[in-house]
Amino acid sequence: MKELDLVMSRYLEQHYEAASSEDQSHFRDLLELPDPELYGLLLGRRRAQDDAQAKLIDFLRGMSGKA
Repeated sequence: MKELDLVMSRYLEQHYEAASSEDQSHFRDLLELPDPELYGLLLGRRRAQDDAQAKLIDFLRGMSGKA
């Protein structure tokens, strides 16, 4: 899904390097998910597995509205 690629690429380019190793690990875990599952998380149709994943998903949601 192109929308997912845009959000994930933006995070990778702008935030991944400065993220904590834990956040980097959670991001890599998200990349392993099938697109429909990841899309569901970003749209709030699926629940995050834990608080750390929820925090990253919230951050990604906030980024998706920015150019």
